This record gives sequence, structure tokens and C-alpha cells, in this order.
Amino acid sequence: MKEREEAEELVTPGEVLGKGSQLKAGRGAYLSSQSDTVYASLTGRRSLIPPSPLSSDQRPTVEVTGHSAHGAIPEPGSIVIARVTKVMARMASADIMCVGPKSVREKFTGTIRQQDVRATEIDKVNMHLSFRPGDIVRALVLSLGDARAYYLSTAKNELGVVSAESAAVCNYGSNELDGDAVSIDWTN
Repeated sequence: MKEREEAEELVTPGEVLGKGSQLKAGRGAYLSSQSDTVYASLTGRRSLIPPSPLSSDQRPTVEVTGHSAHGAIPEPGSIVIARVTKVMARMASADIMCVGPKSVREKFTGTIRQQDVRATEIDKVNMHLSFRPGDIVRALVLSLGDARAYYLSTAKNELGVVSAESAAVCNYGSNELDGDAVSIDWTN
């Protein structure tokens, strides 16, 4: 059983928790490989979990435990469902609606950059052909990004637009075409 060394320190997303050489990132924290720094990924109380005496890595694990009333909070590595709100030449903005199977209670914004849309031929990505406002996307949280938005990626086969409205909506008298886009199976 793990013993926790509780700290009364309240931390917020992006706050430095320590150096990666001295701490391991646990739940609610992540390690930035660029700066070898551990950051908080949610608002909550910081706690240190001492390493197991049998473990070869004797660094303590730092965790941030959020309040349960906050609801789901995106963390690097989580899969989210988001609604695209704005599409620009090099990025698309989206409102995060779900983290895994849980809906969020507060507003979180995500940014899908041009280089994070797909894994190959990144320079040929046309954001306006990839996304439209209102599209529902399944994405991976890459990092906290800047102060305004999480960086999201759709660059895996299981990620991308899951629901969209077709641009070819039209009315012909009483014959009304449905505006939902039909998914295509690329594996057959």
C-alpha cells in the first residue's frame, strides 16, 4: 500500500511541480521532455507518493488530486470528443465536450494545428478541407498548449472527424437531401 505525503499546496494547470530528475509525474501531472520539468495538468492539491523500497527508480511520484465537483479534466494522453468552432488556414479551434467517457462541466478549448491533423504529408493538409465548424472530432490531448487552449491531435487512424454535416445540402421541392455526411470505410 502506498503512503501519501500530503501537502496543503493548491496548484493550477501549468504550474511547475519540480524537475523530472527528482520526481516522477503521476495522475494530474505531466513531464515536459523539452525542459525536463513536471507540470500540473489540473487544479487541485499536490501530493507526493514515496517510491516502493523494491523499485529501482527511487524518485517520489507527484500527483495532483482535483476536487470531484470539477468533473472531467483533459490531461495529456487523454482521448477527447470536441466540437470544431472555428477553422483557420493553419489551425482549427474546438470546444472539448468529453474526456474519455465523461462529459466536462466547464469550458475547455482545444487547438488542432496543421501539423497535428495527420501523420503523413503534413505540408499538404488543407484545414478547410479537413474540418468545418460544427464537426465532432475524436482527438488525443498532446499538451496543455498555451494559456488558452489544449493542443489536440487527430493524427492516428482511430482519431478524426466522427460526425459532420455535408456541404452538399440542398432542397429540390419536396425531395430534401439529408445534411449528414456518410462515413467511408477506407479499409475495404
